[in-house]
Amino acid sequence: MTSNPDTLRKKTNWYVITGGPSSGKTTTINRLRERGYKTVIEHARQYLEIQQFNGHPVQEVRSNQTEFQLAVLTMQIEAESHLNPDDVIFLDRAIPDANAYYHYMNIPAAPQLAEALQTVCYKKVFILDCLPMVNDTVRSEDEAAQKKIHAAIVDVYQALPYPIVRVPVLKPEERVDFILKNL
Repeated sequence: MTSNPDTLRKKTNWYVITGGPSSGKTTTINRLRERGYKTVIEHARQYLEIQQFNGHPVQEVRSNQTEFQLAVLTMQIEAESHLNPDDVIFLDRAIPDANAYYHYMNIPAAPQLAEALQTVCYKKVFILDCLPMVNDTVRSEDEAAQKKIHAAIVDVYQALPYPIVRVPVLKPEERVDFILKNL
C-alpha cells in the first residue's frame, strides 16, 4: 500500500514570498519584519554574500550552477528544518523555488529536492509581480532572464498544493498591507 504524499507533508503556518529577481521580495520581507513578523532571508543572496566576503567573485560562484544551486538548496532545507511549524513565518523564497531554478538553468535537480518537496506544506504562497530590473552586487540577471525565472516560479508553485495569491506592483507598504489582508 502506498501512502498519499500530501499526508506526509508537515503542515505549517509559513507564508512564502516569491517571484522573479527584482520583484521586491526582500523589501517586502524587511517591511514584514519591521512590523514584528518572523521572517527568513533569501538563501541564494546570503550564500553569494558569504562567498564574496571570502574573496570569491559572484561570477566565479555562479560559474558552476549545479554546485551553486545545491548549496542554496541545502541552506534552505536546513533553515526550514529548524523552523517551528506552528509559528507564523514569512519566507523570502522557499524550497520549491529551487525547482524553478533547476528548470530555468536546465540542470538536473539535486536528489534531495524531491524528498524536501514531499515534507512541507506552506500555508499560502504570495507571488510578487516583477518590478523594473535592478542589478546589485549579487544579482546579475537581465530582463529576459527575470521574466523566464518568474514564469518558472509560477509554474512550479501552480503544480503544488498550496494556495497562491498574486501580488500586484504596489508601493512597498501597500504590498505588505495587501499580503496581510490576504492571509
